[in-house]
Amino acid sequence: MSTLPLVFSPEVAEARANAAPIVALESTIITHGMPYPQNLETARLVEADVRANGAIPATIAIRDHSIHIGLDEAGLDDLAQAQDVAKLSRADLAVCLATGGVGATTVAATMICAARAGISVFATGGIGGVHKGAEDSFDISADLRELAHTPVTVVAAGAKAILDLPKTLEVLETLGVPVIAFGQDAFPAFWSRNSGLPAPLRLDTTRDIAQSHLMRATLGLPGGQLVANPIPDGAEIPADILKPLIDRAQSEAGAQGISGKSVTPFLLRRLFELTDGATLTANIALVRNNAALAAGIARDLAS
Repeated sequence: MSTLPLVFSPEVAEARANAAPIVALESTIITHGMPYPQNLETARLVEADVRANGAIPATIAIRDHSIHIGLDEAGLDDLAQAQDVAKLSRADLAVCLATGGVGATTVAATMICAARAGISVFATGGIGGVHKGAEDSFDISADLRELAHTPVTVVAAGAKAILDLPKTLEVLETLGVPVIAFGQDAFPAFWSRNSGLPAPLRLDTTRDIAQSHLMRATLGLPGGQLVANPIPDGAEIPADILKPLIDRAQSEAGAQGISGKSVTPFLLRRLFELTDGATLTANIALVRNNAALAAGIARDLAS
């Protein structure tokens, strides 16, 4: 195959032709992160937030041997209700494309697809990282190494709070990934604004983040950068409330022998149940907040 299997939606194709700012969006948040119909409603809201802040959204998914860069209304609806969708990372992206399967892209796979499509900014909820007990299980997300390889700026509310955050930051430092807190000195923890850990770097404007992205390219440095954007004040769940619930959910996962790619969806589902839905409400707020910030960065990059 001599050409990349990219299919652009009409909206994204027009944006590319006009050199307009584009923000990539992942699809596992639709297929594995939220129940229907909240997943579809959230996907539409997030895309609207990107547009409202001056950029074009490009939700990425795999079907029919192609990487779809941007989904229309029917495509979003189909994906939100699809069953048995593969959760794709770097290791299985090519197999799904080659066999014609339906796949949703994780952070790592979305970064790969966005870079191939010439998109430099990607908004998500939270990145994966080092799971608790990784010294025995070696369960470390491919997202971290992808950030070290692929030149995309990723806007997230930090790393997911279910992870071992100190080890996650250590691995990111070892891999040479800039971890930039937006507007605060603390590293955020997904549903909580403050993880209790200092952020390695801090920037306060989208222009500075865009300039940092461009300077990495000028220096010939591989990889992207992680922008850790704290959840809005009124939407957060304090870390001290979440910690015992996370510990309980992780104990249940261990007792049930849940491992690998199944761990994160299980933990997110149990925390939704244990908080009577509060984590889902917070998740929607933080993803929308990240989409708005990513649109501002993409705008500055385009200008």
